[in-house]
Amino acid sequence: MYHSKIAGLGYYVPSNVVTNDDLSKIIDTNDEWIQERTGIQERRHVIRGEDTTTSMGVKAAEIAIERAGVAKEDIDFVVFATLSPDYYFPGPGVLVQRDLGLRTVGALDVRNQCSGFIYALSVADQYIKTGMYKNILVIGSEVHSTGLDMTSRGRSVSVIFGDGAGAAVLSREEDLTKGILSTHLHSEGQHAEELALIAPGMGARWVTDIIADNDPEDTSYFPHMNGQFVFKNAVVRFAEVINEGLEANDLKVSDIDMLIPHQANLRISQYIQKKFELSDDQVFNNIQKYGNTTAASIPIALTEAWEKGKIKSGDTVVLAAFGSGFTWASAIIKW
Repeated sequence: MYHSKIAGLGYYVPSNVVTNDDLSKIIDTNDEWIQERTGIQERRHVIRGEDTTTSMGVKAAEIAIERAGVAKEDIDFVVFATLSPDYYFPGPGVLVQRDLGLRTVGALDVRNQCSGFIYALSVADQYIKTGMYKNILVIGSEVHSTGLDMTSRGRSVSVIFGDGAGAAVLSREEDLTKGILSTHLHSEGQHAEELALIAPGMGARWVTDIIADNDPEDTSYFPHMNGQFVFKNAVVRFAEVINEGLEANDLKVSDIDMLIPHQANLRISQYIQKKFELSDDQVFNNIQKYGNTTAASIPIALTEAWEKGKIKSGDTVVLAAFGSGFTWASAIIKW
């Protein structure tokens, strides 16, 4: 039995910065309204033809691989988390395998939205623990901007999301006191439609239905979110899954050196920080700059925190996420 360690991290965001003031020019909103409710000041949006979910994932992965000190030939498997694939099928995992020039290794796509990166990390962790693989590339990447309702009708959702990608290389660790100590995954599908994009989908409205109806009021192909309901559930599940991870490893809240929460809403992160009585030095947030990048948010934040020297060898790092599905998850890592 082995542990898996995060050997390398990388992230990539588009160069196109979109501020709250920029959005106010096309949506009935303003900087004060957005910041008060979400904490977001700006986000990145792709420029069509320059970045895609896959291409951003590749750029983040190249940085992570270089920092891990492994060759592309050493990558044994790819796990790609996203809700916004380039194509309906195939998924972006195989496109990354192609574009990075990897060997004909397996590629797996994970569709767990906001908790997707932790789910992907957990899958990769199990493969390494059993000895099946030695180095696994895990990516979270999203393009939201091209699928949002960028009108006043969709402002409650569209101001929140941004584009970007983060990646990690997981490698075998023989010291069982280090690396990923545990992961904890949950779902509650009875609330699936409270945060969802219904169409196009084979079971509801497919492209042919949308075209045939040609209904300008049809919003089924835009994201829907019951914001208050999601918030109320998020703060409960965040706390539960963090405590679950700590208890599984006989750790206390005071043992947390760094909490990286999914960057869904700064108010959620602040609520959790206050509940656990954590200092500003124990929690890392960057939603102010990037918005909610769903599966990419944790690897982007984790990479930035590490780059800024906020995560050091021997630190206990906690990752936690809640989102669409409803799904939620945590990971406890000894750096």
